[in-house]
Amino acid sequence: MKTPSGSRLTRSSPAPLPENASHAPSSPARAALEAVLARTGLSIEPREESALLRRIGRALEPGARDVPDEVFRTALCAVRRKRWTSRLMDLTRREGRIWISREDMEQATATITDPVAPDPVLLGALETVMAARFRELGDTPQAALDAMQADVLDTGRVLSAAQTARLAEAIANAFDMRERDRFIGGARETEESRARREEALARTAQSRRENEEQRLRTWEASLVRFADVPRLLHCSHREALRWIAENRIPVARRIRQKDGQELWEFDPTELASLRHNLSEWRKGSAEGFERGEKRGRERRDTHELPPPPKVGKNVANSVIARVAALDRYAGHFRTARALERRITLVTGPTNSGKSHTALDALARAESGLALAPLRLLAHEFRESLAARGVEASLSTGEERIKVPGSRHLAATVEMCPFSNPVDVAVIDEAQMLFDPDRGAAWTAAIMGAPARHLYILGAPECIPMVRRIAELCGDPVDEISLLRKSPLRAASSSVRLHDLKAGDALIAFSRREVLDLRAALMERGRRVAVVYGALSPEVRRAEAQRFNDGQADILIATDAIGMGLNLSIRRVVFAALRKFDGRQTRDLTVQEVKQIGGRAGRYGKHEDGIVAVLADAGSPRFIRQHLEAAPVPPDELRPLVQPDADIVRAIAEEIGSDSLYGVLARIKRAVLRPDDPNYRLSDMEQPFAIASALEGVEGLDLSQRWTYAMCPVDDRDNGIRRLVGWAADHAIGVRVLPPGTGRLPPPERAGREELERAEKRHKRLVAWRWLSLRFPEIYPDREEAEDTTRRLNDWIESVLRQQSRTRTRKRGE
Repeated sequence: MKTPSGSRLTRSSPAPLPENASHAPSSPARAALEAVLARTGLSIEPREESALLRRIGRALEPGARDVPDEVFRTALCAVRRKRWTSRLMDLTRREGRIWISREDMEQATATITDPVAPDPVLLGALETVMAARFRELGDTPQAALDAMQADVLDTGRVLSAAQTARLAEAIANAFDMRERDRFIGGARETEESRARREEALARTAQSRRENEEQRLRTWEASLVRFADVPRLLHCSHREALRWIAENRIPVARRIRQKDGQELWEFDPTELASLRHNLSEWRKGSAEGFERGEKRGRERRDTHELPPPPKVGKNVANSVIARVAALDRYAGHFRTARALERRITLVTGPTNSGKSHTALDALARAESGLALAPLRLLAHEFRESLAARGVEASLSTGEERIKVPGSRHLAATVEMCPFSNPVDVAVIDEAQMLFDPDRGAAWTAAIMGAPARHLYILGAPECIPMVRRIAELCGDPVDEISLLRKSPLRAASSSVRLHDLKAGDALIAFSRREVLDLRAALMERGRRVAVVYGALSPEVRRAEAQRFNDGQADILIATDAIGMGLNLSIRRVVFAALRKFDGRQTRDLTVQEVKQIGGRAGRYGKHEDGIVAVLADAGSPRFIRQHLEAAPVPPDELRPLVQPDADIVRAIAEEIGSDSLYGVLARIKRAVLRPDDPNYRLSDMEQPFAIASALEGVEGLDLSQRWTYAMCPVDDRDNGIRRLVGWAADHAIGVRVLPPGTGRLPPPERAGREELERAEKRHKRLVAWRWLSLRFPEIYPDREEAEDTTRRLNDWIESVLRQQSRTRTRKRGE
C-alpha cells in the first residue's frame, strides 16, 4: 500500500531503532512507540520518529510505557498533516482548482483520522470543507461564485472559462441545486463573454496606443535641425540664433547628448507659420521689444497665461509645454496668487509640538483649512478643532462630512480646495515633498492653498524645499524651529526578543515580518497590537488605542507608525535596519531613523525616549550615528509637479486628441525639460498605466478617464484590471454595485490568508467608495458600501485581538 506522497507503508515491522538501542534501556516514549507499532502493524518513516516520540511522551501517564491505539493514530495523523496538505496542493493545482487555499487544505487534513488515508479520502475531506466554505460565502450559488471569483482576482490570477465551470459545479453541489446544468453553463458563458470583452478592450487599447505613438513618431520624424532653420525661415544664421534666444522661435524638441550638449530640433510647419513675422522682428525697435516685455509682465501680474500659437494637429512640444505651463506652475493657482499670502514654516523633530500653535491659530480664524497626509490624520485634525470649540467639515478621497454653516475644513492633501479663500491653512508633514509618489500633491497644496496665512509643518529636512517653493510663489516666509520636548537617546546594546517590555514598539518593514513577529511574541505569552499599511485607518487607530490603554504590551508596526498616530511608546526597537522602498533594498536614512525612532518617549508619559535595534538585526552604533547626524541636505530642490484635469483638457484640445494616453505621453515627453531650473515632473507611473489600459474603453470622455486614472488602486492584486472592468460597465451605463465582504469565518479561526483577503477587499471598497463620490449614478448604494466597510474593519480588528490563537493551536498539535 502507498501513502499519498508515494512512500510505501508496511504493517509488519516497527520503525528501525538506532544502532545502540539494544545496549540501552528504552525511554518510556520509545517503549510505547515500539509497542503500539507492533500491535497495530503500522510503520513510520524515520523523519516522523522524533515528532511522534514528543507527542507520545506528552500523552503518557506517569510511569506508563504504553499508549492506547487511538492516541497513537491521532498523533500519527497530526504528524502527517503537513505532508497530506502538500499532496492536496499537488492534486488540486494539477486540476487547475486554484481557488482552493492552503488553509482550506489544512482544515481538511485536520479532520482525517486514518493515518494511512489514500488520495480519495483526502479529496473527500477537502470537498466537505469547500462545500461549507461556499455556503458561507453567500446565500445563493451566484453570490458564492461572485465572491470566489473576486477572491481569486485579488491573488493576481483569473479563472478560465473551464475553471469557472469547474468552480460552478462544485458550488452547485454544495448548494444541492436542482438546475445545476443551467447554473454551470451560465457561469461558463459569462466567463467566456467577459474574456471576449477583455480581449476586445485590449485589442482596441493596443490599436489606439499604436495610433497615438505613430502620430508622435511621424511628427518627430518631420522635425529639422538648427542648420535648416535659416533656409526655412529665409533669415540669416545670426538672426535665427537671436530669435531663438528671445523665445520668438520655439524649440520643438531638445535632445541631451552624452557630452552634455543639447541637440535642438524644430517643427517646419511652425517655422513656416512664423515667416510673416520676420519683417516686424527685423525692424522692431527696443521700444517695441519693451512693449512686449511690459505686456508679458502684465500677464504675469494678473496670472494670465499667453495664448499659445495655433499650429494644427502636429503641435510642437514647446507649444504643449506652454499650454501645460508646468514650468510656471505657481501661476496655475490663480486664487492663491491673487492673495497676499504669508507663510509660517514650523519645523522640528517628532514630539516637538509642531501642530499645537498652528491649530490654535486655525481655531481662532474665522475660516480655515487643515490638510493632512492621511485620512486618519484628517479626522484627528477635525477632532482637535472640535476640542477647541470649532466644528469642521471633512473631505477625503472616499469620505465627505458636511457641517452646515462651518467655515473650517479638515482634508487630505490631495483634496485641497484651490478656489475658496480662507484666513488660515495648515499643511502637515511637509517632508512628504520629497516622496516620489505623492510629493506633487504637497507642491500643489503649498503653492495653491488659498490662505492669507499658511502654516507649514514638517521635519527640518523640508526647510530648503519650502523656501524654494515660497520663492517661486513670491510669498514671504517666517521660520520657527522647535526642539524635542523630551530627550531621545540610542540604547547602548541590542535587545533580544524575549527582553521586550511593556510599552515597547517593534518596527519591521513588511506585513509578513510584522505578522511573523506577532506570532513569535504571542507564543511567548505577550499581548500584541499591530499597525501596518494594509490596515484601514479605523483598525490602525483601534490597535493604537489597545496599546495606549495597556490592553496590549507590545506594538509591532511598519514605518506606517512614523506618521499620524498618537502612541505612548517607551522604547522603539528596530527589527531591521534595511528596507525595500519599492525600487531597491537599502539602509534606513537619517530622516527615517529620526522620524520613526522619535515616536519613543512621548512627552508627559515617559521621561525620555530610547531607540534600539533587535539582536542580530544590526548594530546599535548605526542607530546612535543616525540619531546624532545633522539633517541631510536634499539632493534635489526642484519640487515635483504633475498636471491636473484642467491642464490635461487644455493639452488634449491643443493636440486635437481625446486620448488620455496620448495626452500623458506628450506631457511626459514635452512639458518639462529634464534640466528645468524650477520643477521636476512626477513620473506618474500608475496614472499612465491606467490611461494605457483605458484606451480600449469606448464611451468615456477625457475628464472621466482622468478621474479613473487618479483612482487609488493596487495593481499587485489586479487593481487596474478590475478598475478597467468597472470603467467598461460605466461606459455602457451599467451600474457597478459595491463589493461585498466575502467569506468572514469566526475571527478565532481566521488565518493569515483570510486576513489578507479581508485587507484586499477593504482596498477594493476604498476604490469603489472613491469612485462613488465622483460618479454616484454609476456607483450607487454608498450606504451599503460603508456598512460593508465597517463590518470588514470590525472583523479585522477582532482577528487582531485574538491573542491566544497561535499558542492554543501549537499546544493542541
